[in-house]
Amino acid sequence: MPVVAGLVGLAVMAAVLVGAVSGSSPTPTECDGPPVAGIPANYLALYRKAGAQHRIPWEILAAIGAVESNHGRSHAPGVRSGENYAGASGPMQFLSGTWAAFGADGNHDGKRDRYDPADAIPAAARYLRHSGAPQKMRAALLEYNDSDKYVNDILSRARRYKTTDTTANPPPECAPGSAITTNNETIEKIIAFAMAQRGKPYVFGAAGPNAWDCSSLVQAAYRAAGLTIPRTTFAQWPFGVRVPNNQAQPGDLVFFNSGPGTSSNRPGHVGLVIAPGKMVAARCSTCHPAIGVETYRRQDWIGTTRPLHKIKKEAGR
Repeated sequence: MPVVAGLVGLAVMAAVLVGAVSGSSPTPTECDGPPVAGIPANYLALYRKAGAQHRIPWEILAAIGAVESNHGRSHAPGVRSGENYAGASGPMQFLSGTWAAFGADGNHDGKRDRYDPADAIPAAARYLRHSGAPQKMRAALLEYNDSDKYVNDILSRARRYKTTDTTANPPPECAPGSAITTNNETIEKIIAFAMAQRGKPYVFGAAGPNAWDCSSLVQAAYRAAGLTIPRTTFAQWPFGVRVPNNQAQPGDLVFFNSGPGTSSNRPGHVGLVIAPGKMVAARCSTCHPAIGVETYRRQDWIGTTRPLHKIKKEAGR
């Protein structure tokens, strides 16, 4: 850590029901596969993205995340709420004073949250960079935690991560959002936010930042680019300009006739197009991953809309 200063049952039932409503089968997508050396997919994407942005080796960030919180999976005090005995918190274990100086809004949701890995991981990269990394990596890590044993552990883990990395060249549609280029900065921001949510839980009615349902995910992705669209799938369907399915492009929304209460003109599931034939979507509570990349070319695909056309027309009034 930086050294600078009855309801539960109903919730489970709701999550299971929503898994059925989404209509997505809990099968792996071609972008799944084993996490690198036990790193969850969403954390791996964040480590790689922050590393590229701040020129810090991703494996160093991953090693810190492993030691400090087991990539957010630890239940130790301070990881998910509160602070530990030293006053540190979050998956990268920041003290409040250090966070005030180096905290980041990595997912562009308008908040700097020590407990959100999308914010904490780039903040760690910023802090290491400020402390001299990558040229003076050991010195920078000593600033992070003034312990030779700690630094040796980080460097050892980082070497293992680097040698076991099997995702050095992932397919573009499986890469972090920042790696997807569309020649449109707004669309890239939308996609980058959605891709950064991969691996998080699907919870019906959730609106982030730790869990999403299908429509709240795409609404938040648009909000990350400063744009407003409706909250629910039923309201999102008539909002955007309808385009032929064979003209779907990144940034578009694709809708599906899935789940009870839906029909060919009342879709109950939505995803965000990121590449030809690929979407990122909050799929279901039992899917692996619950939020991930999959094909949108399926039998229950009933339509495609382009919210950006609607927003552009309204802005021009």
